[in-house]
Amino acid sequence: MSDVLPVVFVHGIRLSGACWQQQKRLARGRVAAPDLPGHGTRRGEKFTLDGAVDAVAEAIDEVGGRAVLVGHSLGGYVSIATAARHPERVVSLVGAGCSLPPSSVLRGGFRFARRGLATAADDGASFSAWLLRRVLPAEVAEPVIAAGIASEVIPDVMEAAAGMDPLADLARYPGRVLLLNGRHDHFRLGERRFLAACQDGALQIVPGAGHYLPLTHGESCARAVDGVATALVSG
Repeated sequence: MSDVLPVVFVHGIRLSGACWQQQKRLARGRVAAPDLPGHGTRRGEKFTLDGAVDAVAEAIDEVGGRAVLVGHSLGGYVSIATAARHPERVVSLVGAGCSLPPSSVLRGGFRFARRGLATAADDGASFSAWLLRRVLPAEVAEPVIAAGIASEVIPDVMEAAAGMDPLADLARYPGRVLLLNGRHDHFRLGERRFLAACQDGALQIVPGAGHYLPLTHGESCARAVDGVATALVSG
């Protein structure tokens, strides 16, 4: 029997499963990193929460039917929803950069950013690539850029986000939850409410990290995930 559980990694908005290069390299067990609708290999598809949850559930089935679920940003909200709907498949949940309710103010900020990107001739692709190369290690940035940065999906995601209720979903999920946030991440502003909503929750803050914590601090994230996966098997 393996000493670690399978892990499914779920990416953030505009990115793809390609962003998990470090996690795949550092993982000790089976892993999957699906593309959500409208992202990566699924660009052009409409993003819906139901479709995203289905994509994650299918990835869990691919690695054996039960897994630790690790989601970042949008992927964290989708992972929370998946855990609430399919608790028998999600052994434990790690949510990074997703401890803030998707309020109308937050959604409005993303819509505003989308309008700015849409004014560029290349739909903001060059600017997005430049930004990712500045903030992410090349091991992560280059595969993400090659897979495509799906800025056009933002309106669909914001429409879906209006119907998300991560606090209620966390309250429904009976398994262990680790909220993993960078010290400088504005998406941690609601972390105490999110932690209180969990039936079995813990909070870990990574010093020096921001919103892209899983991608900029890959080893720290991998250790946290491995600790969860290993503890659940040994426990």
